[in-house]
Amino acid sequence: MSGDRDPSATAARSPAARRNGGETRMVPPAQPSSYYDQPILKEPVWTWEIPIYFFTGGLAGASAGLGFAARTAGNDRLARSAWAAALLGVGASPALLISDLGRPGRFFNMLRVFKPTSPMSVGSWVLSASGAATALTAADEFLGIVPKPIGRAAGATAALLGLPLSTYTAALVANTSIPVWHEARRELPFVFGGGALASAGAAAAIGTPVACAGPARRLTLAGALLEVGAAQVMERRLGPLAEPYHSGVPGRLARSAKLLTAAGGLVTAVRGRRDRRVAAAGGAAVLTGSLLERWAVFRAGFASARDPGQTVGPQRERLEG
Repeated sequence: MSGDRDPSATAARSPAARRNGGETRMVPPAQPSSYYDQPILKEPVWTWEIPIYFFTGGLAGASAGLGFAARTAGNDRLARSAWAAALLGVGASPALLISDLGRPGRFFNMLRVFKPTSPMSVGSWVLSASGAATALTAADEFLGIVPKPIGRAAGATAALLGLPLSTYTAALVANTSIPVWHEARRELPFVFGGGALASAGAAAAIGTPVACAGPARRLTLAGALLEVGAAQVMERRLGPLAEPYHSGVPGRLARSAKLLTAAGGLVTAVRGRRDRRVAAAGGAAVLTGSLLERWAVFRAGFASARDPGQTVGPQRERLEG
């Protein structure tokens, strides 16, 4: 009879079928592998210097803030250690960038204009200004060849620039089309910022007697907890996109980073109060863990770019949503 309906046809009209105009999909969704035998996204062109720059820039920025705070509080010994770490970090950072770019002229070309909408442009100016301010402060601290008012003003400037210097690289990578970086744009500044705080505290704890290093030890623990916690939140929120952090080289780097940072932060804060050698060992673990976390983020971007599903999957979710 014409009024009878085939039960199988009724069953086929699932919600997915109704979304497709009432027709049943006859083939499963295609699994993306390439775009006409070409990768959907090109891998980043950055070289090994960049994750180290992420680390040294963060160390410099947070150490400048710690040095200014210690000087303001009258803890001269801690201030000198922090400013030494800041000078080391801000001195190494331009060299790493120039090495990646290939020649110095390319770095200086980035300073020809200031483009607020470009994290790279803003970061180049922040790094240059912070480097000059830190150098003046260090000249005042260690050589006494800079008038005190100028040295103190330079210290305040370096401390003020410390936060953007520590976190702008997170905005830089998140401002790309690499899925594992772009989709983590909310958490990456906290991961990088926490690592910068932990690194600054650890470096200062290594170079300062235990009697004067209390603020550095507390900063190490706080930064380590922030870095590890933010990384965990980031990976959980990324869902399937976090696969690079759970397998291969990025996965091993990420696991090692969390272990070293968490254990080193606890050792420095708890056991480092009585023995400087223990504080130095814990601080070295934190510094290593923070560097490995930058490497994990860096390598995860390459793995994400190589996986076409990481690009197509979020696009499909947005279309279906």
